[in-house]
Amino acid sequence: MVETKLAQKHCAPCQGGTPPLQGAELDRFYDQLEGDWRMVARHHLDREFHLHDFREALDFTNALGEIAEREGHHPDILLSWGKVRVTIFTHKIDGLTESDFVLAAKYDELWRTAWSASAKPR
Repeated sequence: MVETKLAQKHCAPCQGGTPPLQGAELDRFYDQLEGDWRMVARHHLDREFHLHDFREALDFTNALGEIAEREGHHPDILLSWGKVRVTIFTHKIDGLTESDFVLAAKYDELWRTAWSASAKPR
């Protein structure tokens, strides 16, 4: 069976009472991410994107927001000068679902295809 890449999937609405991912299943999704995501306390995903200035960080934030709206899945985004920090988890269940990894993969794809070439070096 060929597995669909996470970035090609779509976020699915979470049903109340759905348990967060755990164990090997959680690790399997995390291992599919290509970017610099950190899984914090097996509860949420966190990543910082570094850009040249505030304008570029704002434009990137808006691009992230467009994806979130299209997918119906909304992360926490912190915008500052030359930096965008994204925290993803499913608030409804206070943990991680497949949709969180799908959104992270979509953000990785956006970064890789449209932003990383002009990004500020760390």
